[in-house]
Amino acid sequence: MIHKKITIEIDYEALGIEHKGPEAFFVTYIRDRFEDMQNPFHRPFVLIAPGGGFDHLSPREGEPVALELLKRGFNCAVLHYSLAPNTFPCALYEAAWAIDYVKDHAAEWDVNPHRVIMAGFSAGGHVAAGLATLYNEPELAAFEKNVLDRSPEDIVPDGLLLGYPVILSGKHAHEGSIKNLCGDRLEELKDSMSLEKRVDKSTPKTFIWHTFEDNSVPLENSLAFVSSLRKHEVPFEYHVFPQGCHGLSLGTADTDLKDGRHNNPQVTVWPELFENWVKNNI
Repeated sequence: MIHKKITIEIDYEALGIEHKGPEAFFVTYIRDRFEDMQNPFHRPFVLIAPGGGFDHLSPREGEPVALELLKRGFNCAVLHYSLAPNTFPCALYEAAWAIDYVKDHAAEWDVNPHRVIMAGFSAGGHVAAGLATLYNEPELAAFEKNVLDRSPEDIVPDGLLLGYPVILSGKHAHEGSIKNLCGDRLEELKDSMSLEKRVDKSTPKTFIWHTFEDNSVPLENSLAFVSSLRKHEVPFEYHVFPQGCHGLSLGTADTDLKDGRHNNPQVTVWPELFENWVKNNI
């Protein structure tokens, strides 16, 4: 397995952005191919953005998800994006940089460059959905052109995987995530960070799941997103599980917490459902 840490090299000072704290990076989980004995598999790739409210990253939504998808035939990486006090658009720049790197190394990593999927959980869902809806907007297009030397169409993911995502910035928003994302520019950015408003017909196909009982990032977030996808005739698969708290990750004992609330057999089917969705749609 190719398992290594890759530092994201963005000169924020040159971009006029004050960046504090460690550099962002991603960690790869890429299957070996025995070149003398096997033909290329051209595997789909999933770049995973864990949640954490933009003030930390949940380890339960990173490596465990990557390992589960790895055994299902995906190659993966976990994105460790910049957190508060760093604000928008840092995390999106880093996601775009990572997508660009993956596509540059597609042949080496046995990846199909046209089956690169961005995944996000909770606040990481805002990163994933943000890249998918803002990739051709001024917030990102100049960075893609001038820094990555790519067109926006080169950077947009080929599909989305969203687990209980932060989408809304007004009513039903996860206020902590939106405040950390926007920082001192909260009033300026707040409305534009409600991503259901940024969906259009070019938004990628989406697999999305949530729980009815989520009281941290309410179901209205994913409902608003899929409603906009439907309005713009973007295909999606949407699952709402009746029971379960926020932050379930895989819903297994391996991703449970000490209180036992995150071991939820209902939701453990989502990786299989996602695998089938990718086979049939991406």
